[in-house]
Amino acid sequence: MIVRRGDSVVHLITQPDHAALARRIMEHWTPLSAEPRRASILLAIGEHDNGWRELDAQPTIDANGQIVDFVSAPAAPKQAVWPRGVARLAADPLAAALVAHHAVTVYDRFRGEEAWRGFFPEMEDLRGQFLARTELSHQDLLRDYVYVRLGDLISLTFCAGWKEEQVYEGSRVRREDDRRVAVVPDAFDVPDIAIEVPALELPAQPFASESSFRDALAKGNRVTLTGTVRGELGGLDAR
Repeated sequence: MIVRRGDSVVHLITQPDHAALARRIMEHWTPLSAEPRRASILLAIGEHDNGWRELDAQPTIDANGQIVDFVSAPAAPKQAVWPRGVARLAADPLAAALVAHHAVTVYDRFRGEEAWRGFFPEMEDLRGQFLARTELSHQDLLRDYVYVRLGDLISLTFCAGWKEEQVYEGSRVRREDDRRVAVVPDAFDVPDIAIEVPALELPAQPFASESSFRDALAKGNRVTLTGTVRGELGGLDAR
């Protein structure tokens, strides 16, 4: 679950909805339009978080009454997301391999921790199994993965309201305000991309118990968050 925090409200956005938005954004990324494997890459972008469905269907709070998001979720259920998500893409081996590689990439900072010791060999093995079903090399996979991660970062910057600039493989992603995200360099096929994502709006407060949280979920307002992604030809302000 993604928790977008505001002054008086929070918005809950499911990981699959964020991933679907990432795909819609990257459908406008001009370099991807010429890729021979575009369909598989877009499938991976749009489905890279499908393994979160089960967790997002039952959001929880922590000991302090705060909503557990995709960052603060415990290691074990978070790890279980990825074999499940990869398996759902088995009909497209490249898409499955890309999502397995995504899991290895985004959690690499945990590689030295005991609780994560078995996770990386498992995901690397899955990545290898699915890549072997294609005619592609590991370098091909890495090249295709750039699109997956870039779409993920652009969408997350909007959905999570990240304030920190994200830099990845020559691209820079910056939140301008609650509704606008800028990407440098500009490789979009349109000047501005109108974006939207469904969300559940709750009061920004700690919850006294799981039952009070469930009650708030039932009473929450279902809204649509809208905004714009645009490219910039010049550089963003140096940091």
